[in-house]
Amino acid sequence: MEPRERAEPPIDPSDGDAEVVIRPHDSTRAAGVDAVTSTVAVTLRQAGWRSTLPLLAKLNQRDGFDCPSCAWPDPKHRSVAEFCENGAKAAADAASSARLTPEWLATQTIDELAARSDQWFNDAGRLTAPVVRRKGSDRYEPISWEDALAMAGDRLASLPDPNRAAFYTSGRASNEAAFMYQLFVRELGTNNLPDCSNMCHESSGVALAPTVGIGKGSVTLEDIEVADVVIVIGQNPGTNAPRMLTALQRVVEHGGSIVSVNPMRERGLVGVRNPQDFSKPWRWAKAVSGQDLASMFVRVVPGGDLAFLIGVQKALFALDETTGTAIDREFVASHVDGIDAVAESVRADDWSILEAASGVARAEMEALASLLAANTRIVWCWAMGLTQHERAVDTIRQIVNLALLRGAIGIPGAGLCPVRGHSNVQGDRTVGIYDKPSEAFLARLGDVVGFDPPRRHGYDVVETIEAMHRGDIDVYVSLGGNLLSAAPDTAFTADAFSRVGLCVSIVTKLNRGHLVAGEESLVLPCLARPDRDRSGGKDQFVTTENSMGIVTRSRGHLAPPSNEVRSEVAIVAALARATFGDRSVVDWEHLSGDYDRIRDLIEAVIPGFDDYNERVRRPDGI
Repeated sequence: MEPRERAEPPIDPSDGDAEVVIRPHDSTRAAGVDAVTSTVAVTLRQAGWRSTLPLLAKLNQRDGFDCPSCAWPDPKHRSVAEFCENGAKAAADAASSARLTPEWLATQTIDELAARSDQWFNDAGRLTAPVVRRKGSDRYEPISWEDALAMAGDRLASLPDPNRAAFYTSGRASNEAAFMYQLFVRELGTNNLPDCSNMCHESSGVALAPTVGIGKGSVTLEDIEVADVVIVIGQNPGTNAPRMLTALQRVVEHGGSIVSVNPMRERGLVGVRNPQDFSKPWRWAKAVSGQDLASMFVRVVPGGDLAFLIGVQKALFALDETTGTAIDREFVASHVDGIDAVAESVRADDWSILEAASGVARAEMEALASLLAANTRIVWCWAMGLTQHERAVDTIRQIVNLALLRGAIGIPGAGLCPVRGHSNVQGDRTVGIYDKPSEAFLARLGDVVGFDPPRRHGYDVVETIEAMHRGDIDVYVSLGGNLLSAAPDTAFTADAFSRVGLCVSIVTKLNRGHLVAGEESLVLPCLARPDRDRSGGKDQFVTTENSMGIVTRSRGHLAPPSNEVRSEVAIVAALARATFGDRSVVDWEHLSGDYDRIRDLIEAVIPGFDDYNERVRRPDGI
């Protein structure tokens, strides 16, 4: 990025001189009754007593909606409460009974809103109609859908170069909305499609694609549950994927081992009290006492994972020289290239350097190597503790090396599991949200739809922020998300946003990013996951892809906040019509009137979606 001063931590003016109090936990296990109590309290407060039971009854169920919190997969046999504390709270936020109207918002200046806390923005509730902040104005005011779309469409249509627009995507957008979005952007003539994946698992895809042939995970939920060893590295499941603790519980119960590699001894990996155990009388004792999880805690220093994983490989090669069985030579000979170069490299590394760089003793690295050598059903799980590191790609490739050396991939109970965050961040990338699309994808898209997509690579998140800061972006459109809060340098990002001519945000709630968004700003309210979608005059459903590549249906059942709130698909289609008029080769109204038609188009463009509409209606999806 461009040279700049380090951003100061944001200050919440509404907090005044309030003292921050950290309440210690006396429990040594995650979840339990405390989590249930907190979940119920928050859900009742946000969604209200009328909506709470219908909301939770449909969360992660086959006839319900996909959790907006994370991308952890659903088991084939689902409980009546197939959600965690995080998921229930996220669903309650989305189904908030509070309403933020344009009329009330017009009474507040930007400075007055800026003095509010982030918690206030969340609790203020769902937006009920479009709002606009015009050039020179100090507040948002009401605007009709017709005028809002015309304003955005005219600005996009009049750009001297389509690359002077950028289109951000949040991982919560559905497959259908994301495909329509990228289709619109590419017909406009740009690949400026930054997305939240640029800031989380981009490094996983870059590391995995050239090494194992696919930039995604290679396991199912059932693989994890039957694994003999699960290594959790750079991740705290108790915080970012609490339902994963149930799978880890199954591992321990059948005699498997869990290894935690983390600078901290996370409580969620020490043990768990699973509230779902109360639904089975034979598990009541376990529900009360809890289940121990990790049997090995490796406390690397921050950033020490790369050296640690190299050390484990070094120990594995040394063990193989003694036993002849630590490396699966048959698998390596049949499926692996480059083992001799890896062996030469790790043997040349000095143990003292590896210990110092990792903060882990040689004996611990050798202990993990011995555990790996004794097992083949091994699953590696990781998240942003690895992916956001400066050496993330190299580090993840060492995980791949260890899996390949043991032949622990492509068989039941073994493989690689990058644990995604947003519930459809992986699906968005699958259907084309990418600033550097392949030639094969673009050629297929052009052949099917009937236009010539741009080949020039677009901006990713960092490049978009820098381009906005330089004044090279005139229009910024966001399909969900809050890039101001997601980007690591808040001050620089806020300054960059202020230099954009027009920002258009498709969201469910107002957020702090809307206070610095461009000379002019449009906020367009969309449906949330729990909301019923009647676009085109019929009940619609959307689809999402979880961390393990399973695509399933998601259908909301709650009444939307108002009749003025539209689906993401409908908004994208209307924005495209407002931009292109009669010049588009796409019949946007036809597509948005029946989401089956969008899925038919996805099937025609993207490999792997054969019989999309038929297969996704099956109980366990695709």
